[in-house]
Amino acid sequence: MATKAHTEVAGGKKAPFPPFQGETVASQLFWLAICFVVLYVGLSRMLLPRLSGVIAQRNDKIEGDLETASRFRNESEAAQVAYEKALADARAKAQALAAESQAKAAAAADAQRKQLEDGLKNKLEAAEKQIAATKTAAMSNVRGIAIDTAGLIVERLTGKAPAKQAVERAVDTALH
Repeated sequence: MATKAHTEVAGGKKAPFPPFQGETVASQLFWLAICFVVLYVGLSRMLLPRLSGVIAQRNDKIEGDLETASRFRNESEAAQVAYEKALADARAKAQALAAESQAKAAAAADAQRKQLEDGLKNKLEAAEKQIAATKTAAMSNVRGIAIDTAGLIVERLTGKAPAKQAVERAVDTALH
């Protein structure tokens, strides 16, 4: 048959928990002190130096990374300042080129306008001379036509042709 495993002592009385037994307290304190000293020495001689080395390396790496980041930030700020200066210079140059182009275009337009004005002035003077010549020629013909017309009108009205000198005097008086 199978027996059950149990922690009871025969006779129905339970034994106290072994760490709390009074007879073993001194030996437990002795072994506790020895284990503490061994662990302390082991940790202080082996583990703590390695741990402090790792922590020191990590701190050095962090400081190096921070210095690198600071250097990169300074470089990027310098690059941004240089970019903004280059952009401002480019804008100023573009404005200067635009002003120069505008001045050249205005000068060219002014020269072309002056040339057109001179051409129109010359054409106007020529036209005025032609009009004056045509007017003079027409006016000289008007006197002759007026003399002939006046003579014909008087002849039709009276039935007899008037004297040419009388008609010329009458026309000259009317024209002036």
